[in-house]
Amino acid sequence: MYSTTRRFEEIAYVLDYLPQGRPAEMRMTYQREELVQAVGESFFTLLELIPRRDTQFSPRERLTIGKNGSDKIDHVKGRIQYGDLTASARNELPFVIENIISAGEARFVRFFNTAGPITTRLHQLQLLPGIGKKTMWEILDERKKKPFSSFEDLVQRVRIQDPRKVIVKRILMEFQNEDKYQVFTWKPKSPQQ
Repeated sequence: MYSTTRRFEEIAYVLDYLPQGRPAEMRMTYQREELVQAVGESFFTLLELIPRRDTQFSPRERLTIGKNGSDKIDHVKGRIQYGDLTASARNELPFVIENIISAGEARFVRFFNTAGPITTRLHQLQLLPGIGKKTMWEILDERKKKPFSSFEDLVQRVRIQDPRKVIVKRILMEFQNEDKYQVFTWKPKSPQQ
């Protein structure tokens, strides 16, 4: 799980391109601005981006948005919540997350090799959909023998569904605030907390 220090995304993937701005803003033409809804690669931060003039975007396009600048993005407008995503962005999100997981497989395999207990009764592995105590103990026993080297190795040694799909489900749960624990996503604490 991530600490509470401030984090910035360097790379983001396009979920939806809104050349006319958000539908709710369409009535107020003076406030309309082009928007790109995206998800960050490192912390799965949901973002709205302001594109540079005369640029086009396609779903799942990989963009540089970090401090080094971008040829297609003027600036990051800000973080958004899952409920702020358009229907198109919500439809693209699981596919983009799975692509990020596949591209960074080692990072997620490391989670299975290093995940630890949260409390005396709850382990991080149990936060993943479909992983109960029995599967958790299988994973812990197998990783003691030898760390997992890939998702394929994990599936061969432990009875588990496709780990990519399991992680995608968990990340979507975190976006929808279905659990108080953040395993793969990061959300800043609100000032009231």
